[in-house]
Amino acid sequence: MRRNLAIGLIALVALAAPATAMAQDPFGAHDAGGFRNVLPPGEAGVDNVTQLGAFLAGGALPPHWDDQQPLYDGLMAASASPGFGMSDVGRYYKDATFGVPDGATESTTSPRPGVTIVRDSAYGIPHVYGATRDDVMFGAAYVNAADRLFLMDVLRHTGRAQLSSFVGGSPSNREMDRAQWQFAPYTEEDLQQQVENAQTLYGNRGAQVIADVGSYVDGINAYIQEALADPTKLPGEYAALGKLPAPWTITDTVAEASLIGGIFGKGGGRELDSALTMQAFVKRFGKHDGRRAWADFRSRNDPEAPTTVKERFPYETGPAFAKRGLALPDPGSVTDASVAPPLERPGTAAAPAPSGFGDIGAQLQAALAGPGHASNWELVSGPESKTGHPIGVLGPQVGYYQPQILMEEDLHGPGVDARGATFPGVGLYVLLGHGRDYAWSATTATSDNVDTFAEVLCQDDFHYRYKGDCLPMEKLERTNTWTPNGVDNTAPGSETLTAYRTVHGIVFARGKVGGKPVAYALARSTYFHEADSALFFRRMNDPGFMKKGPESFLKAAKSMNFLFNWSYIDHDHIAYEQTGWMPQRAPGTSPDFPILGTGEYDWKGYDPAAHTGKWLPARKHPQAVDPPYLVSWNNKQAPGWGAADDVYTYGPIHRSELIEDGVKRGIRGDRKMALPQLVQAMEEPATEDLRAVKVLPLLVKAMGNPSHGKLGKAVNTLEHWRASGAHRRDLDGDGSYEYNKAVVLMDAWWPLAVGAEFRSALGGTAFDALESMAPLGSVGRSAPAAPDYFAGWYGYVSKDLRALLGQSPRGAYSRTYCGNGSLAKCGRALRKSLKQALAVTPQELYAFGDCVDNPNPQCYDLNRSTVASGIELPPAVFQNRPTFQQTVSVKKDLP
Repeated sequence: MRRNLAIGLIALVALAAPATAMAQDPFGAHDAGGFRNVLPPGEAGVDNVTQLGAFLAGGALPPHWDDQQPLYDGLMAASASPGFGMSDVGRYYKDATFGVPDGATESTTSPRPGVTIVRDSAYGIPHVYGATRDDVMFGAAYVNAADRLFLMDVLRHTGRAQLSSFVGGSPSNREMDRAQWQFAPYTEEDLQQQVENAQTLYGNRGAQVIADVGSYVDGINAYIQEALADPTKLPGEYAALGKLPAPWTITDTVAEASLIGGIFGKGGGRELDSALTMQAFVKRFGKHDGRRAWADFRSRNDPEAPTTVKERFPYETGPAFAKRGLALPDPGSVTDASVAPPLERPGTAAAPAPSGFGDIGAQLQAALAGPGHASNWELVSGPESKTGHPIGVLGPQVGYYQPQILMEEDLHGPGVDARGATFPGVGLYVLLGHGRDYAWSATTATSDNVDTFAEVLCQDDFHYRYKGDCLPMEKLERTNTWTPNGVDNTAPGSETLTAYRTVHGIVFARGKVGGKPVAYALARSTYFHEADSALFFRRMNDPGFMKKGPESFLKAAKSMNFLFNWSYIDHDHIAYEQTGWMPQRAPGTSPDFPILGTGEYDWKGYDPAAHTGKWLPARKHPQAVDPPYLVSWNNKQAPGWGAADDVYTYGPIHRSELIEDGVKRGIRGDRKMALPQLVQAMEEPATEDLRAVKVLPLLVKAMGNPSHGKLGKAVNTLEHWRASGAHRRDLDGDGSYEYNKAVVLMDAWWPLAVGAEFRSALGGTAFDALESMAPLGSVGRSAPAAPDYFAGWYGYVSKDLRALLGQSPRGAYSRTYCGNGSLAKCGRALRKSLKQALAVTPQELYAFGDCVDNPNPQCYDLNRSTVASGIELPPAVFQNRPTFQQTVSVKKDLP
């Protein structure tokens, strides 16, 4: 890796002199105080050729490259102490006050008159001041490029499905292109249409956002022009690729928005897979019993599911098997519809670099497919707080990157006063952070804004019926071409990717319904509208708009079309709303399975030309103002709010309970909670094994509580671990977890125990089909990955065993699965599975990837980063925790 990069290094030149600085606000101006944050590894993310060369030669890092990583990692051990207090919060979260303290300025530059950029010496955060609004947008763009230009380039090419043309034609880069072209195959005209639609759909508000984006693009290009003239400002990775950055366009920002928003702000879309899973159950149990058994595991509205709010918000309450427009596939008829040439594998073509950004495609696929859903936020109201005012710990999880895919910025000027995190390339506003006297953040909502429509074919495979007409599918093509470079020696080549679009969306599968050929297409409410989310962020950054506290927040939330759980906190209030364009489905149609796309079953008010509909009114979305507390860890939002068809595990156990339990303890009775306690309520669950905390006692009881022999010793090992908190952490730094033997045993036993409980009753086909919808929640036996405990069979195990043990769970299943209803048989099967687990070695569990020579859970669980840089840091210690995190206790109201 280092040798290949070194080939591309270009000659070094002297640093350019900084531009004349402009005026700036005093430190803390317009800031109510009480805001802290952390964003690892560090703010710096552009390494010039000198810095890259120094790293390749001896491992030297540029300033501010990793100076927040120790804060982030250090919290784990510090919060485990009972004496953890406010001084510790200040030690592991940096001050996020507006501006730079006197004597703490590292640099001051002015890339054009009216724009001042001040960086603090502590962490190198850019503080941007603009004389006009255009100046603020220009300055935000300039620092985005200064801190993340190469990553921005990777993201704009990925959003356009052109990663292989940019980085190289390795199989992983080509796979990423294929995935993106199948998901959001936008042509240049499509991207431009989003720009042009802004004013048409939103009037002056849309025009204002486009004006902001125009100034933002100008700022990026100003930096690019400087970097082309001054190689010390140019990321060294370009030299390795033999390329230079092209000018940025407004459609580049839209393309990146389509990539990021399309991944994090959607849910659902697996109706076809859900139907195939249901059919496997019917084949096993017969039509009546099979459908009931499938509904057991679907968990659309489990009455025991932990929720963020307790008030009922009904959505998708219709029956799964509603007949109107139902388009269940004929058994055995479904095939994949992606159109692409055969993909050569390593061995038939030269292989790419095995690590670093030469293999960015594989890393991006894994990261963007699901960053562990570890976003969480927790808010406690003033009456429950020791200060008498609300406290909060807030953060999104977007995965770990090098450099981080998020960056921090502090923006000030007409209509803008905000500091926090943003995605560079779409970072004209702070996306997650704080204003003058309030803060906000989000978790992914995992609700249902994507549906599957079965387009009935006519004439041939590429025409379909819609409202009485036989329409042609729109053919979308992307041609990529690549040549070898310093990080990817794949032989020269090219390929053309093809996708087909209907009025509903992109065709992803084909099959038959009632003997008639159909093409299955995905309809996403935000399709062609990824850039619309800017309306929300513009308002959240505007102190003039945000003067009325939660009222302003809820009004701003109406502008957010992506599916997120948004939290809000100020000096006096906490609030929450789940945002997003939620489709109102045709009456009498199934919320779980594919629907015919012939037109009469479209979403309410659906306009295929504008890709708009009559969405569920905001007042019907889950929301709350000033309850005692609020917790979100990607859990179910509210009773009655149907789980999306790609979320089968909103059952009686969810990881959010781990945080909620800590909050409840902190405010129980007359107790009041302090901010350090709230940090601990978040951080302790970050290393807890949900299986041990919530499920282990039931497994042991159903086994018959063995107390002698090998099984007795094994149970004793597990129970001692659970009694200590069931943590997966290494507090003494010896390279192994404190209860390593118990962790290994749990990882070995879990899939065996789940199989022992359910496989006999379900049969292999139905069991495997269900596992494709809801992973078991296993750790080990594959490439190393940090456990997230979001999707797993934890609730299935719990509800089934409680029924078997006579505990009468709410929403009991249609049958008892373990031992086919016999406690004796169930106990024998579970004991046998534990005995089998005792024979599983650490090598079988963990000897994969970079843990081949270190097969233990501590290595396996590490937080590994997606590397989009020539500089690569080692993996970080495991924490199931947000990427960017704020602590908030607002000190005062501001006028």
